[in-house]
Amino acid sequence: MVTSLMEKDDLPFEWIDISNPEKQELREVAAKYHLHSALVEDSLQPEHLPKYEEIGDVRFLILRVYSSKADSQSDTIQELTDKIAIFIGDGFIITIHRRPIDFIGDIRQRYVETRKCLSPYDVLQKVILSSFLTYERPLAQLMNEIEKFEPMLFLQKRMPALLEDLYYIKRQAYVINKLLNLSRGIVDHLAEKIQAPDLNNLKDELLRQYTNSDHVMDHSTTLLNTYISLTSQRTNEVVRVLTVFSVFFMPLTFIVGIYGMNFKYMPELSWPFGYPLLILLMVVLTVVIYAWFKRKGWL
Repeated sequence: MVTSLMEKDDLPFEWIDISNPEKQELREVAAKYHLHSALVEDSLQPEHLPKYEEIGDVRFLILRVYSSKADSQSDTIQELTDKIAIFIGDGFIITIHRRPIDFIGDIRQRYVETRKCLSPYDVLQKVILSSFLTYERPLAQLMNEIEKFEPMLFLQKRMPALLEDLYYIKRQAYVINKLLNLSRGIVDHLAEKIQAPDLNNLKDELLRQYTNSDHVMDHSTTLLNTYISLTSQRTNEVVRVLTVFSVFFMPLTFIVGIYGMNFKYMPELSWPFGYPLLILLMVVLTVVIYAWFKRKGWL
C-alpha cells in the first residue's frame, strides 16, 4: 500500500511510504522517480543485510529493525528483524517495508509535521536513529536474563538446565551485533549529507547499541563456558566417588571370587577359623584403603 506522508506543497520534499508492497505499485513508483530496476528488486527481497548503494543522484539503503514478532527462541536474521528499504534523492524519500513500522508514523508526527525535518536527509537521519533504538529494549532484556542466570548457576546445588537458554541469548546478541556492525558503512557514506550534530548522534547511538550487544555476547560466552566447566566438574566428582567405592570393593570381590570357586580340595575350607579370619581380612583391607585415601586427600 502506497501512502504519501508528505507532499511538496507542505515542504520542499516528498515522503512516500510503501507497506507490504506489490510489484505493480513499485513499478509505478520506480517509473515516477527513475529508480534503478535492480535496486527495486533488492527492495523486495526479505533476506538482505544492511547495505548502501548509490546510482546517479539516488541513494539506496537497507536497514534492519528489531521485529515485534520476535520471541525468546528466534535465532535468525529473518526471525529477529524486519527490513526497511529506502530510496532517497533530491526532493524525495521513499521507505519500503512489509510489516508495519511503528516509528514511521511517530517520525511524521513529531518531526515532519512540526517542520523539524526540512529535507529528506533529515527524515533519513530520524529513520536510521529509530532503527538503532529498536535494539535497545531486547538487549536490555537479554542482559537481565543473564543476570538472573548467574545466581542460578553458582548458588544452586543442582545444576539447572541453562544450555538452551544461553544459546539463544548468545545467538540473538550475535545477530544484533552483526547487523549493527554492517550498519556502520551506511552511516559513514552519509557523512556529507547529514549535519554534523545529527551525524554524531547517529554514531553515538550506533556505538552504544554495538557495545551493549558486544557486552551481552561476552557475558553469555563466559557463562556458557562456566556452565560447561561446572557441569564437567560435577560429573568428575560423581565419577570420583564411584571410583572410590569401586576401589573398596575390588579386593573384597577378588577374595570372594577365589573362595567361590568350586574346587573340591581347598585347604581353608576345612579350617574352623577360616571364615572369621577371612571376614577380618576384609575389614582390615577396607580400613587400610580408607586410611590410604585419607592420607592422599581423596576423601
